[in-house]
Amino acid sequence: MADPQEVLAERVRVAITAAFGAGYAGTDPLIRPSQFADFQANAALPLGKSLGMPPRDVAGQIVAHLDLAGVCDRVEVSGPGFINLTLASDWIASQASGQLRDGRLGVSAAVPAETVVVDYSSPNVVKEMHVGHLRTTVVGDAIVRTLEYLGHTVVRANHVGDWGTQFGLLIEHLLDVGEETARAALAAGEINAFYQAARTKFDTDPAFAERSRHQMMALQTGDPKTMRL
Repeated sequence: MADPQEVLAERVRVAITAAFGAGYAGTDPLIRPSQFADFQANAALPLGKSLGMPPRDVAGQIVAHLDLAGVCDRVEVSGPGFINLTLASDWIASQASGQLRDGRLGVSAAVPAETVVVDYSSPNVVKEMHVGHLRTTVVGDAIVRTLEYLGHTVVRANHVGDWGTQFGLLIEHLLDVGEETARAALAAGEINAFYQAARTKFDTDPAFAERSRHQMMALQTGDPKTMRL
């Protein structure tokens, strides 16, 4: 489907050139949505200053040279020089029908296609997830789907962290408080509090920090007891 704003901009640009000469061919038609019509062309106001003419007279000359047959069913000058443009229902229907018949809904493939990396939320797996992780994952997936539809090769990246020291300190804290106490706290959703308590001990107790590092190494080597914990 042709973008109606772009179609109108091109037609108004041609009319400006026809009315005032090639020197004004690059004038921005200033097409904007309007509460009084579908769109509004506001170019007459700045043109009035450069031409030394009342903007409303400028708008009248633009309209006199404006060819919107089949695209708009009403064109009128309002206020100090706004050009109100109301699209023809038949034109809208034909554009929509043409888009419906197109398997890609009028969306062209990107040229050239590229490889794009999209980084998802990448949550820290030892902390509680929150709505920010959900939001960035949903946004990331929408971006991925859009890029793939355009023909790009997309690499999805969602790094959820390494088996590093944070697991060692969590396991060591679990051993300190006892498995049942830890299970109850985590089941109640006190994930962040559990991690913060473990982190405080790691930062303030050298012996606990050393034990945590040993737990991390045991985890990385697949120690059965540590894996169970």
